[in-house]
Amino acid sequence: MNRSFLFVPGDSERKLAKAGDVGADALILDLEDAVSEDAKPAARKLTAEFVEGRSDAWVRINPMDSALAAADLDAVMPSAPTGIVLPKPRSAADAVALSNRLDELERQHGIAPGQTAILALCTERPEALFTLDGYAGATPRLSALSWGAEDLAAALGAAANRDEQGSWLPTYEMARSYCLLAAAAAEVAAIDTVYTDFRDRAGLLVYATNARRDGFSGMLAIHPDQVEVINAAFMPTEADIDRARRIVALFDANPGAGVIGMDGMMVDRPHLVQAQRILQLASKAK
Repeated sequence: MNRSFLFVPGDSERKLAKAGDVGADALILDLEDAVSEDAKPAARKLTAEFVEGRSDAWVRINPMDSALAAADLDAVMPSAPTGIVLPKPRSAADAVALSNRLDELERQHGIAPGQTAILALCTERPEALFTLDGYAGATPRLSALSWGAEDLAAALGAAANRDEQGSWLPTYEMARSYCLLAAAAAEVAAIDTVYTDFRDRAGLLVYATNARRDGFSGMLAIHPDQVEVINAAFMPTEADIDRARRIVALFDANPGAGVIGMDGMMVDRPHLVQAQRILQLASKAK
């Protein structure tokens, strides 16, 4: 379970050299928005070299309906990245198409079947918001959903996505909520989007703390200085950890049970899934 996903431009040797030392749980090497089209061939080579042998490296490819995605995948899959970040999907069908291509490339390169995970940025196109229920059961490779406000705002022709106080405007708050709901329905991690003012550590801490409160298990980062704040915000408290251990122990002691009473309340499978996630996050502190 990852708390922080740090974007790193796939064409920057300098930033790649520093990325592994900033403490991010996962790195997203970006071949999409951060890299100009003429720089993409060199970025693919750099990214493939960086990814090889790492367990924390994901790659954001270009959209599946672009001519660039196939070249991205062909270049990086021989290095066996942990996962692929899928931008701008129109629906879960794009995740399925990506999964099918990963099946082929894993066989081709001797990678264990199903090893490569998928994180879909599920709200970057307006039409995608109407089909988010499709991610439930779409592919076992799906490990997380996240969302984006910048591309959605551009698609809508909006002048802003936040109000004067810095809060999301209603359309983007809806997209955030839909992402959270879709992740819960698909039983995968929900990862909140970036906080663009990387100099505002206090504001980031408030945002990340609220994200964890709302049910997100991690957050995207655009600058190394954000990683420490995000990791701290998503670390469960001792009370959270204790309760999670008790829930897991109850279900272990009662195999097959769907609902169990604890502390005068009923806990069921969603509580168990959340408890397991909390314990996974807690393990990051060890």
